[in-house]
Parts: sequence; C-alpha cells; structure tokens
Amino acid sequence: MAVTESEAEGAYGEAPAVHEGILGRQSARESAARTYARALPIVPVRARGLTIEGADGRRYLDCLSGAGALALGHNHPVVLEAIRKVLDSGAPLSVLDLATPVKDRFITELFHTLPPGLADRARVQFCGPAGTDAVEAALKLVRAATGRTGVLTFTGAYHGMTAGALAVSGGADDVRVARLPYPQDYRCPFGVGGAHGAELSARWTESLLDDPKSGVPLPAGMILEPVQGEGGVLPAPDDWLRRMRRITADRSVPLIADEVQTGVGRTGAFWAVDHSGITPDVMVLSKAIGGSLPLAVVVYREDLDVWRPGAHAGTFRGNQLAMAAGTATLAYVRENGLADRAATLGARMLARLRELKDRFPCVGDVRGRGLMIGVELVDPEGPSTAPGTGSREPRAATPPHPAAPELARAVQRECLDRGLIVELGGRHNAVVRLLPPLTITDEQATAVLDRLADAVTAAARHHTHPATPLRRPAIPAERTG
Repeated sequence: MAVTESEAEGAYGEAPAVHEGILGRQSARESAARTYARALPIVPVRARGLTIEGADGRRYLDCLSGAGALALGHNHPVVLEAIRKVLDSGAPLSVLDLATPVKDRFITELFHTLPPGLADRARVQFCGPAGTDAVEAALKLVRAATGRTGVLTFTGAYHGMTAGALAVSGGADDVRVARLPYPQDYRCPFGVGGAHGAELSARWTESLLDDPKSGVPLPAGMILEPVQGEGGVLPAPDDWLRRMRRITADRSVPLIADEVQTGVGRTGAFWAVDHSGITPDVMVLSKAIGGSLPLAVVVYREDLDVWRPGAHAGTFRGNQLAMAAGTATLAYVRENGLADRAATLGARMLARLRELKDRFPCVGDVRGRGLMIGVELVDPEGPSTAPGTGSREPRAATPPHPAAPELARAVQRECLDRGLIVELGGRHNAVVRLLPPLTITDEQATAVLDRLADAVTAAARHHTHPATPLRRPAIPAERTG
C-alpha cells in the first residue's frame, strides 16, 4: 500500500511501521548500486541546518551534508528565499545555455570569489548537473586546447563515476592516464612522510615528464584534489601544490584543480587552492556551488577556450533554481566569513579528536583541513609495515598499523545509534569522515564529538571483546540547528 507524505511525516505511533515499510520497498525496488542507503537505514522527512528528522521520529546530527554539497546545511533560510523568489517571479526554470538575470548574478558572484589571476581572464562552462560531468568537460577542454591526449592523475583520487572521471580516479585503468604518488604522512608511499615524502613525490613527477624513456609523453593536463576526500581526507602540503604548479607551468601542462568537495569554504579558505596561493588553469566546481541543488561548472583561462559551439553541452545546464540557490550560498559564505569560521572550528575539532587518538590505539591517525575531517581506524595488533617497502625495518616515523574497515563500519553504526550520521572513506574504507555544514555551532560541534567519542569507545570495546554484549545508551534527541 502506498504511503502518503502526511503518513511519512507524522503519526509517531505508527512511525516504525512507516519507516520499515519505506526501507523495505527501497531494498526491493532500487538498484544494487545504492551505497549510502545500505550503511544509513534512515528515512529523512524533515531537515534544518545540521539536523535531520527521520520517519521513525528520531533526530540525527548530519555530518555527511549531502557528501559535502550542503555548505549551509539543510534548508537554510537564504537558500529557500532565493528559490522562492525565482518560483514566484514566473521566470523559466530551465533555459539550456541562454542568458538570464539569474545566471548573470551567479557568474558575477562566482567570479568575485575566484583565486587572484583567474577571475579577470576566465571563462565558465556550464555542464551537466554533477561534478563528474564537469570533470569530463575539463578533460575534453585540455585535450582540445593542447592537442595532446594523456592526463596525469594521483593515486587515491576520486573525480566521479563517468568513464573519463573513473579513468583519472583510483578505481579504473586507462592507458591514457599516468598515476603519480600523492603525498601523505600516515601512509606515505615512500615510507618517509613529511616534507621528504612530498619532495620525493615531486621528483617522481619531474622524472616521469622529463625522462624520454618513461613511456609517458607530455600530457594534456594534470588533475588533482587539493584535499583528497574519498581517498581518506588527505590535505596536500602547500609547498607540494606550489611545486606542482611550477612543474606544470614550466612544461605548458594545464593544471586542473578538482574543487568539487573542497570548495566554498569547506577547508578554511574559499577555495582549497587559496591555502597555497596557486592559480590553477582550470577549476572543476560542483556540490556546494548549487546551494544543495544540482549544478556543475568548469572555470578556466580564456586562452584555453578553443571549443567550437556545441563541443560540450547538456540539457540541464541552465538550472535556474540551482543558480539562484548557489548565488545565495556563495554570497552568504563570503559575507559572513564562514571559511575563516571553518578554519577556526575545524582546528579545535581536530585538537579534540587527537586526544581521542591518544586514548585509543585503534585510532591510527586524525587529519583534515577546516571542516573536512578524517579519523583513520586501524588494527593495533596488526603488523606495522612501512607502505611500499615490504619490510618491517624501522623508518623515520612509526609505520602505520593495518587499516580496520570492519571497525570503521562498527563506529559508523554506533554513531547512527547515537543520532550521528558520518561517512566512511579512504583506501580501505577505514576512515570515518566528518563533513558538517559550515553553519555548525560550537555547541553542535561538541555534541558531534561527544557522540563520535562514545561510538569509538563502544566499537573498540566490542572489537576487542566480540563476545561482550554492548549496552547502547539512549542519547537525547538533538533539537538545535
């Protein structure tokens, strides 16, 4: 029997039956490719700010934020007002690539935020509605502009799910793509970490490009994430990013910065490349720029604009509601200093999470930038082996223990039981990720960290003593936000 909207949103006495019924029909009808629904068996019916209310009457603190798309959280008043204004105006909602006042305002606000040196000589291409569409467009653009075909990318990258985006991500093979080592401290591919590891990564890149026998011809472009998100929340060192900028500029290789998840204040700067001061040749933008609605664009240097009319298009590239919501979001983040707020609050959250690391051997690493935070779970009883060496000899830093994806899943479940929604990521899906909205309050941040700490405590105890039944304490519903 069909469930009406009023039944799904009310009738708390029957809420569990409504909740289970909807989940059961989803399982029976939807694709096996669904992901978040498997780990997060909830049925959202209302949301505001950080808080989601489920059909079962429970409230959750949402640190997934639409995989980072909700910079201002759910249903922020300025976003709703912008959407209603367009709806009430009678303006068309989808206009292909025609010029409109709504689009003009969006582009003006977007260009106002771009890194110095790009906005005054940039072009913008509206793509299909997802970030992966923008990645495809960026790859086509640099190939057309340079006349070359190959692309440099980095291990652990995630750029989307279409064929070209998958090719430059970590999960697919493509002979046109050369993969480079991405610097990180905890699981350094060279087994050294720090500035030395980043230097070795840069030297590897230079050698690959300059060695005539490397088998890698001069590529059409290099694509990178200033912070690898799905790869495990790995912030690129600023000096390394500046080095990549010099390497590519010296060889006339366009540098593509994928800011789909890192953009719009998420990392403590409006764009993550701002931390290093570099100006990429191409920026790929989506998620938060649409203010929670589907929107994706490529911004690039005007001299790369060699496309012929119709060379890249998409039916829904003229989404007026998304542009209005995006304009409101960009302006609100900029005018209210939310990037600086993300930097300050993120630093405090990381400091407290590092205290958690000191308490629990199963917390291998805590890292992040701004409000893009990762906690890597490990098996403390497993062998500590420096990655890539196959040896247990000591190195400069203590080698990491093996990743513990089962423990990470247990932490995610314990978080959900306590009314906290988190995502998993990383090479082995063993990194608990926090992507709260930039509007999160100090009190809400404390609640998030309290629930996460409690979840780690319970999961670690259960993981160590699997025969011991857990008593899962009821946590009062969070009604702020």
